[in-house]
Amino acid sequence: MSSTKPWLANYPNGVPANIDPDMYTALIDMVLETFEKYRKKDAFTCMDKTLTFDQIDKYSEAFGAYLQSRGLEKGDKIALMMPNLLQYPIALFGAMRAGIIVVNTNPLYTTREMRHQFTDSGVKAIVIAENFASKLQEIISDTNIKVVITASIGEMLGTFKGAMVNFVVRKVKRMVPKFDLANSVTFKESLAQGKKFKLVPHSGTPDETIILQYTGGTTGVAKGAMLTNRNLVANMQQIRATMLPFLKVGEEIALSPLPMYHIFAFTVNCLALMSIGTRTVLIVNPRDLSTIVDAFKKNDITLMTGINTLFNGLLNYKPFTELDFSKLNVSVGGGMAVQRTVAEKWHKVTGCPLSEGYGMTESSPVASVNPIDGSGKLGTIGMPIPSTDIRIVNDNGQPLGAGEVGEIQIKGPQVMKGYYNRPDETARTFTPDGWLCTGDIGEMHEDGYFQIVDRKKNMILVSGFNVYPSEVEEIAVSHPKVLEVAAIGMPNEKSGEVVKIYVVKKDKSLTPEELIAHCREKLTGYKVPKAIEFRDELPKSNVGKILHRVLKEEMMKEMNG
Repeated sequence: MSSTKPWLANYPNGVPANIDPDMYTALIDMVLETFEKYRKKDAFTCMDKTLTFDQIDKYSEAFGAYLQSRGLEKGDKIALMMPNLLQYPIALFGAMRAGIIVVNTNPLYTTREMRHQFTDSGVKAIVIAENFASKLQEIISDTNIKVVITASIGEMLGTFKGAMVNFVVRKVKRMVPKFDLANSVTFKESLAQGKKFKLVPHSGTPDETIILQYTGGTTGVAKGAMLTNRNLVANMQQIRATMLPFLKVGEEIALSPLPMYHIFAFTVNCLALMSIGTRTVLIVNPRDLSTIVDAFKKNDITLMTGINTLFNGLLNYKPFTELDFSKLNVSVGGGMAVQRTVAEKWHKVTGCPLSEGYGMTESSPVASVNPIDGSGKLGTIGMPIPSTDIRIVNDNGQPLGAGEVGEIQIKGPQVMKGYYNRPDETARTFTPDGWLCTGDIGEMHEDGYFQIVDRKKNMILVSGFNVYPSEVEEIAVSHPKVLEVAAIGMPNEKSGEVVKIYVVKKDKSLTPEELIAHCREKLTGYKVPKAIEFRDELPKSNVGKILHRVLKEEMMKEMNG
């Protein structure tokens, strides 16, 4: 069943049904147009230091020229491995201007994960936060990396403040292990050198890959999604189209606690919001909630993006709940399911609705979203964004009607070209007629809204019945004494599996019996947890997703002695 008709009938006025994915030949054309249009306006703020669009333009031109001076050519690849620092947008746009493909890299990767991603993608250059350079030293001989640029937290913050910040990071907190990387230069040195050369500009073609965005690799080997100019131009426009009716162009101040190397913040904050002259406030370490509170106090934040665990953490952090939210008009959650209880409490505390969106790395990432004015439906992922179709299919690939549960599939101009050097995986991920198979289980409502039920791989099978962890988690976390929950399947002789939940308490008095009784009131018998384990914290990815896989591995190791 196509989603187009109900989407047109229900989405708010002012949002078009389609966008033109060929409006720009290349993404860098849009970026340069943005620099020109908002030249004197502030673009990015980090640790109270702000750069204008004009400064980002000039710095990125110098950086691109530097890469070319070091022998990098069109189609070569550069890894960007750092948290949210001012160096990130400069390096990103500089690489694009030189025709160099960007490989976004998680700075918390282990050396094993770094080695895989760098050898799989064939990167020849890297910008790496100095905090992680010692890890690169261990594996660089296994890679093709010849150009190493180190970034420090303080170097773009001004002479005095930068020196102070770097002293604290290096000497007081000892966050920079010793490293020795031959011929490496600092980011600031690369900009100074780049100014001596003239950039040979590169625009590119619509189907040219400009970003290799690696999937999390939570199952199997991490794969590089090839995102093209057309993919990212399309998704940037699709996001703009759904948000523009509710935003003031050139006046928004957006908080970006999620790292820019993560596809959600990359496309939504770094591209779409930047393209309408938004000033983006970068948070270096979102786990330090005090820095988010500080950002709200120092900036009139009008818009915030994040994920469920971050929103939940902030709601349980007293200094945050005491802030003035009068300027906050838009909050958007993605990356994982937004729990109803979290969305309801967020609206109550901040006065701002929390709208859930949906997508994946392979779709650049946004595929659907609830109207950001709060007129959507809590608990759903909203409706497909312009020029996008979503459908639900059964195990045989046959489309299902409203109310039926099956796999979610996506089709639109933002869907990737394929996985880099993985034709077999690409073939498995697409249907013969071009639908992207998401691996997510969901349903479409009669009114065109879609709802996620769960991930295929996380499903728990109890005596032949499907139990979706998200449903159990949603009920368990609604208990007032519960902070966070993760549900997994535990092997059981009689039923194959039973539900086990890992719980972080909000109130120390919570007992297993109390929580099970709460679940029994709202869940059918086979869905009720049979085992509860209390934890001080749950394992999470660096962007805050709960890692069910890690809990499963720990449990199996324990059970096997």
